[in-house]
Amino acid sequence: MRTLCASTLIGEFFVIGFAALVAMKDPDLATSTVWTVSGIAMFLCVALCGVVTRPGGIALGWALQIALIASGFVIPTMFFMGAIFAALWWASVHYGRKIDEAKARFAAQADQAAQATQADSATPDAV
Repeated sequence: MRTLCASTLIGEFFVIGFAALVAMKDPDLATSTVWTVSGIAMFLCVALCGVVTRPGGIALGWALQIALIASGFVIPTMFFMGAIFAALWWASVHYGRKIDEAKARFAAQADQAAQATQADSATPDAV
């Protein structure tokens, strides 16, 4: 799950940076405000990559998705991009958990097979 979620967050990092470049062209927005808000959002994307598997990490990711969609009130294209990344975030979490469960099952089966092999080799052969 961590890899999928981190990939989505890094993609968002770049989208937020490009959105900031677009927002700078708006004469009603101060450049310092645009880069402060965008910088904080970009930092959160990178920071969330490290905490996504900790308690509350997924919820923080959802909060970032909502903020990204809400940024559409400043840059209308971000409604679309935010929805796309929210869908990617859902897919990353959903399928990431399934992959983690499958890995755990496979590791448990490999452990059982290894224990069975050790048990077979520990029993003396009947002569």
